[in-house]
Amino acid sequence: MNQQTQGIAEHGSGPEPDGSVRNFSMLLSSTPRGARLARLLAVDTLRSWGLPHERASHVIAELAANAATHGRLPGRSFRLTLYVIGATLRIEVTDTRGDRMPAPQAPDAAAESGRGLMLVDALADRWGVTEGRFPRKTVWAELSFTTPEPAPSCSGVVDA
Repeated sequence: MNQQTQGIAEHGSGPEPDGSVRNFSMLLSSTPRGARLARLLAVDTLRSWGLPHERASHVIAELAANAATHGRLPGRSFRLTLYVIGATLRIEVTDTRGDRMPAPQAPDAAAESGRGLMLVDALADRWGVTEGRFPRKTVWAELSFTTPEPAPSCSGVVDA
């Protein structure tokens, strides 16, 4: 575990009683391997925070794959950032192709790709694109979740 990862993992573990925002941020290579690693690291982080990760893993996979495919410049990385504020997870993927803004498109029925942003739109409560300092852009998505209620304790007494 490198120093940057270790610091993030320590900050992100457990609940934050003082009301601070839990976060995770990592630079990853703009490759298919980097996109896979983004999803794996995010799922591991969300699990360690005790948060649901099913919807988020699909959204992260799509945004990271888009950054590695369409937002790629040789030698440049993309950044995955996760924030948890209250009951909302904000996912941000920043790449260095601010000249290529994403837009959902209806793909050809026979196409094998092109449905990623449609999936993000279906799974996220909100999503969008923020232009950064040129040449960056950030594609973000927000997912609301409910905190799981503790299971009622069972004393073994059965109502008659």
